[in-house]
Amino acid sequence: MGYISTFLNQEIIIDHLVTVHYFEYTSDFFFPGEVHNFWEFLYVDKGEVEVTAGETCYLLKKGDVIFHKPMEFHNLWANGVIAPNLVVVAFECISPAMQFFEDKILRAGDAERDLLAKIVEEANQTFSSALDDPNLRSLERSGDGQFGSEQIIKLSLELMLLQLIRKGDVPQTNIRITSSIREKEGQDVFARIQHYLEDNIHNRITLDDVCRDNLFGRSYLQKIFREKTGGGVMDYFGKMKISAAKQAIREGTRNFTGIANELGYTSIHYFSRHFKKVTGMTPSEYASSVKIRSESTQKRPVSLKK
Repeated sequence: MGYISTFLNQEIIIDHLVTVHYFEYTSDFFFPGEVHNFWEFLYVDKGEVEVTAGETCYLLKKGDVIFHKPMEFHNLWANGVIAPNLVVVAFECISPAMQFFEDKILRAGDAERDLLAKIVEEANQTFSSALDDPNLRSLERSGDGQFGSEQIIKLSLELMLLQLIRKGDVPQTNIRITSSIREKEGQDVFARIQHYLEDNIHNRITLDDVCRDNLFGRSYLQKIFREKTGGGVMDYFGKMKISAAKQAIREGTRNFTGIANELGYTSIHYFSRHFKKVTGMTPSEYASSVKIRSESTQKRPVSLKK
């Protein structure tokens, strides 16, 4: 009777590694955030950090590991007291078992720390890329890796994830960031986006442009602007344009078509409709109104000069 082989099921398969990092940050480090279409986890090897995942903020301490699913906005900053050391690994994986790690913060034990150390050790030998470079976007092979080094990275990473799933949902030791800290972060982000919008007052930009250029997620930015202004990012940008248009009309040095062109409107008709939607008056009505006289001494909020 012949032998029959058994196909071995694989619950987690990782064939593509994006980046491996080991960071030793200063106590005042701040990373503004990013969104990408692959998995990433962050392990705190020393100290503590404050992390935003989606719309939730957490305090992570030594031994905590947080997972960011694809397309989840995330950022982090040190607490200004303790300088943190972090391991960050990004990889592609479409295995259904990865759903376990969605919205998860877990505790790494000795076994997981040993595997993390092996990943960092092999990556140091295998790749010439600096593992402490925060701008690293791809790994370059050094040619100095030992036999099977890339496979060891793959197997160590897969084994670490399998072990964490087997351990189950370990109670989290982290705490959510207090409302005062979240409010400060929101103020900083709002000021940054506000400045960006002012710089682009002459351009036609979309919400996707704002998110891409500033490395923030759509829902995160919309949430902050709704809290600060009662409306979304593009609604706020539109009102900035109309405020600049009103100032230009008060100055009386340009006609309506010129103002519309300088502010990036596609046509004078669209400019007029938007102006009336925001102010309740057409540009012509505003130009002949008492209101324009009452606003003539107000400071111009955004420059139209290029």
